[in-house]
Amino acid sequence: MDAELSRRLSRLLDHVEHWLPPVPEEVDWERDVAALWQRHALGGRLLPVPPRDALALDDLLGIERQKLALIDNTRAFLQKLPANHALLWGSRGSGKSSLIRALLNSLAPEGLRLVQVDRHDLSGLPTLVEQLRHQPQRFVVYCDDLSFEGHDDAYKALKSVLDGALTGPPENVLLYATSNRRHLLPESLSDNEASQLVGDELHHGDAVEEKISLSDRFGLWLGFYPFNQDTYLEACCHWVTQLGSVRDWGAEARAEAIRFATLRGGRSGRGAWQFASHWVGRRRLHGK
Repeated sequence: MDAELSRRLSRLLDHVEHWLPPVPEEVDWERDVAALWQRHALGGRLLPVPPRDALALDDLLGIERQKLALIDNTRAFLQKLPANHALLWGSRGSGKSSLIRALLNSLAPEGLRLVQVDRHDLSGLPTLVEQLRHQPQRFVVYCDDLSFEGHDDAYKALKSVLDGALTGPPENVLLYATSNRRHLLPESLSDNEASQLVGDELHHGDAVEEKISLSDRFGLWLGFYPFNQDTYLEACCHWVTQLGSVRDWGAEARAEAIRFATLRGGRSGRGAWQFASHWVGRRRLHGK
């Protein structure tokens, strides 16, 4: 390269360098327990993130069966025993995402590592999985609030990684997903027009079979449902005590918690935490 051209290019780079984004920090899986996957034109990259909070499994009330099932499945995976991909589905605010966070906080010391993938980055999932295949750690790849629209092809990458690729997922990677939909894909009335009743058996058409086949690749299904009033009030009491003190919970708080749920049109763990934040914050604001 001509010496003058080289000097001019060097000066140009000096001028634009401060406009360039910082070089992203590399993930160190010995130190980092969680990362975000970001897809880009050349493949993708992992960005380390600290745990969001110190949420513990004991903080999650009303979902004991789901907690035990997911803990057992994850511990089996960490100990290199057979384990299933998991789909956590059900009503909003019922603890699906919180259970994943609490699971990481509890099992990271046992070797669990978590990579979160946004639904819009799922097309890069095969690239991510191949990167993790050669790591010594064991990973849960997690997609929160997963669902697809009618003409969305991103689910095909997920299907392939779950069970459809020739090589299959590596033994050190499991996929966990949360969704409000059990079957992840929207179902329309027209999809059922090809279904037939043969004797006493219902045979679905191709469209329905295609939509069911995605969630069917998750070996562990955990359903989450709205709380009844007793469970909701137990969760309210727990969070009021955690955010404030035992003196903040009483007959007045209980009546206000019921009113809070009625105005929101449902009872959930998220609603209990939101009520506790509202109640304790207002009491402290007014010096109570």
